[in-house]
Amino acid sequence: QVQLVESGGGLVQPGGSLRLSCAASGFTFSLYAMSWYRQAPGKERELVARITSTGGSTNYLDSVKGRFTISRDNAKNTVYLQMNSLKPEDTAVYYCYAWRLSASSWGQGTQVTVSS
Repeated sequence: QVQLVESGGGLVQPGGSLRLSCAASGFTFSLYAMSWYRQAPGKERELVARITSTGGSTNYLDSVKGRFTISRDNAKNTVYLQMNSLKPEDTAVYYCYAWRLSASSWGQGTQVTVSS
């Protein structure tokens, strides 16, 4: 059974940092590209960052470039999103997403709230 479990969300002040984790199970993690998406209230879900199966290539949403870093540990079946210099507009539910060819899966999401 494919499972993606996010953790690490919470309340942080503007300028603060959080590290999100997504633990994967039930599939061959090292074969799958991984992404982080987010969805703010009343807005569409958007792609924040993605990483290839080997970790050799990454892409980012323009508004998070230089502040967020996606990484993965294939030995631990985990993908991370390090978020620095957080802004109120980063407030959203963050979702982990795994995909390969025609197969894909979503995590349940973790709330990130940036507020003073």
